[in-house]
Amino acid sequence: MNTLLFNSTFEGLAPSSTLFINETVNRLWRQGEQVFHMGFGESRFDVQPRLKSALATHADKKSYLPARGLPELVSTVAFYYSKKLGLDFKSSQVLIGPGSKSLIYGLQMILDADVFLPSPSWVSYGPQAELLGNSYHYIRSSPDDNYRLDIEALDELVQTSDKPCKLLIINSPNNPTGEVMSAEFLEELAAYCRRNNIWVLSDEIYFEVCHGEIEHISIAKYYPEGTFVLGGLSKHLSIGGWRLGVAILPDSDQGKQIMQKMAVFASETWSGVSSPIQYAAIEAYSLHADVEQYVSDCRAIHGIRTRYIRAALDTLGIRCTSAQGGFYIAANFDGYQTSLLRLNIKTSADLAAYLLDKYRIASLPGSDFGLPENTQTLRLSTSYLDMETEFDPQRIFTLYKSGIDVKSLMSIDNHPATHAALNAFAQFMDTIRKT
Repeated sequence: MNTLLFNSTFEGLAPSSTLFINETVNRLWRQGEQVFHMGFGESRFDVQPRLKSALATHADKKSYLPARGLPELVSTVAFYYSKKLGLDFKSSQVLIGPGSKSLIYGLQMILDADVFLPSPSWVSYGPQAELLGNSYHYIRSSPDDNYRLDIEALDELVQTSDKPCKLLIINSPNNPTGEVMSAEFLEELAAYCRRNNIWVLSDEIYFEVCHGEIEHISIAKYYPEGTFVLGGLSKHLSIGGWRLGVAILPDSDQGKQIMQKMAVFASETWSGVSSPIQYAAIEAYSLHADVEQYVSDCRAIHGIRTRYIRAALDTLGIRCTSAQGGFYIAANFDGYQTSLLRLNIKTSADLAAYLLDKYRIASLPGSDFGLPENTQTLRLSTSYLDMETEFDPQRIFTLYKSGIDVKSLMSIDNHPATHAALNAFAQFMDTIRKT
């Protein structure tokens, strides 16, 4: 028998919780069980027709492309982000990767940096740093102000770091809270990072899904020399499975050095993103009116559904984030901890397991996103309810395009699973109030 030794880096690490809960729910569905899938965030709408046609047209593209990406796509991405973010990006700043997740990992790999993460923040930032042996630190926050990033709390951690290179990862709109950072805050954060020589990885994968009162602004507007902008196709165009992400690096000598390292990383790992996908993505980033309208419609539907669910949970006495973008809500149950303890619910993981077992509500615990285990916060996704089958997304999209009013769109007839899930939450709240 061969000697089997594992890299110790993997000790204590588990598969991504978002992917795990999705696999769990799909297994229960295959067994014929009803499960309210609020554990996985995936925009479920159909592929926009122009993009579907473009992928078919370029199915014969079979040759390897440059590691940095198809030149025509790279220049199109630079133009797209320049127009969308009101900045001036050059093609030389753009790198194409197999999803933004791989690009984030690559940037964490090539920088010998202490990593600072808002709490809560996306489930993979911390584990990626751990896989790489990088130290990372969660910045304390509070549900009282929707887990807003606190610069003073960040500074407390920064002052204890003895590494010259430091990296702050931010995500706006945020997964798991749905919060959007304001221009005023980003300007203040940029000034702080500049004074303290902190690189910022700005994960803006949800920027086209801002549906609240706060407009998306990139921190690169205020800190271009120290910001990496990350994005991709998955959220606003509902094609996460295409696995195409983009990174935009600073237009500086340091940015050029980082690009050289990232090109090496790309060439020694994924070689090049799928050729048909890259050719088709040119259409996605070309600002075609029909694609832009599709994005606008999907964004509006996400906003309607997310705000409806958030308002209903608030009525039940569940403290929720304001959910300004994306399709996520962070729901906090700290006010019911005494009752939860009587049900032997001590952590957010216990709470998520209880809701899945007793009420078939799938969610993710806040501890997966860097919150303390005893903070009773759950990440709830609104994207799957009533979009479980391959036919549901088009049904809801067609209803929206018909001009139906919001009340009718969100009625029990058109959103039965949403109402059933909210009823399950109501039953749970009755239980803990009586416990």
